[in-house]
Amino acid sequence: MKILALDLGKFNTMCCFFDSKTRKHTFLNATTDRHYPTTVFKKHKIDLVVMEACGPSGWINDLAQSCGLKTSVCSTNEDAWKWSNVKRKTDKDDALKLARMTAMNELKPVHMPSSEQREFRSLVKYRKTLDQRINKIKCTIRAWFVNQGITIDRGDKAWHTGRQLINSYRKPLADCAANELWKGELDIELTQLDSLTSQLDTVVKKLESNGKHDPRIVRLRTIPGVGPRTAEILVACIDDPHRFDNGRQVSAYFGLVPRQFQSGETDRNGRITKRGNPLARTILVECAWASLRYDPWAKGVYDRICGKQKTRKKKAGVALARKLAVIAWAMLRDESDWDPQKMILTTKSFGGVLPLDEATFAAMPPKENSDQRKSRLRREAREAKTTATTNTNKSKNSTAKAKPKSQRKPRLKPTRAASTRSSAQTQV
Repeated sequence: MKILALDLGKFNTMCCFFDSKTRKHTFLNATTDRHYPTTVFKKHKIDLVVMEACGPSGWINDLAQSCGLKTSVCSTNEDAWKWSNVKRKTDKDDALKLARMTAMNELKPVHMPSSEQREFRSLVKYRKTLDQRINKIKCTIRAWFVNQGITIDRGDKAWHTGRQLINSYRKPLADCAANELWKGELDIELTQLDSLTSQLDTVVKKLESNGKHDPRIVRLRTIPGVGPRTAEILVACIDDPHRFDNGRQVSAYFGLVPRQFQSGETDRNGRITKRGNPLARTILVECAWASLRYDPWAKGVYDRICGKQKTRKKKAGVALARKLAVIAWAMLRDESDWDPQKMILTTKSFGGVLPLDEATFAAMPPKENSDQRKSRLRREAREAKTTATTNTNKSKNSTAKAKPKSQRKPRLKPTRAASTRSSAQTQV
């Protein structure tokens, strides 16, 4: 088998052409752009293209597949990739070792998402990046006011109703004196804050517009406690749910399983591995804490694991996050929405115990998304207004009917002269 191993670099890529039968190899130094790899793929006879998982591996993998070649993107976190006691490390050595380990089936390929999925994942990550930049600027502004001994509002209120107080201290840096340079820095930071806030709103609107037309995100949002941001990150990370065989692989993929050390009679479990996407793991734990307020099933699972012990609260939260990740994966795999009845049958099938009694668990109302909630609130407001108007009209009618005769105005009878004048006009 002819193997092409690529040691990818920012500017140059080392190509190693390896023959698995004769064990002979040759090297070629190529430029990392779209033109040179295409020429290499078409000019040489290649059965398999192997590369490490990194930034350029996405478009190079797509380019090789467009040329009709079989590709394999390998993770560098595996034990086979960790070379110790190496006296020399060069690009040629790395490419040759990559080809030899591929020939011996020592490397595990990773899932390579499509270009659309990679762009979606990048946009989800970029939203979090903008959010972190905004928080950093807010903390910097607060530090300046603390150092100057000026009190501003706490929490989110400072950036809405309290923004007028903060703006009163801003001043162009060119007009600042020597003892008020911080006001010029404040003006620059506030300008960046407004720009980043508008950009974050644009990114969020784009994600929400995509989420309304993505059935996977709509499906995951039916889980109580799971909002649009959590659903977007789960869909971006899981991508193809059929690439996982069971829930244990999903838990290990998100790094929510404990480390294990076993030797002889010793079998010890440590903290979670924290492998995989850190953003997904963080948002899952946040979602687990939020679901305790909206999901009685999650509250029951948390209480059962925690056991009313203060030292087990964080462990119970992480365990609940792992369960939410597995449930989300199962819903994507089966293409089914959140259904308490199905969870009851699944729990009974393996002899498990429900965190709540069956009647309470089955009576859980379906979760509504933001659009459904706004529509329901508008409908309830219209119904309440119609009911209030009807009650007001009924009360007026009942008041008029219940008026006593003594308070009614007397009916005036026409006089004789008026009656005679009206009859005369009728005759004319």
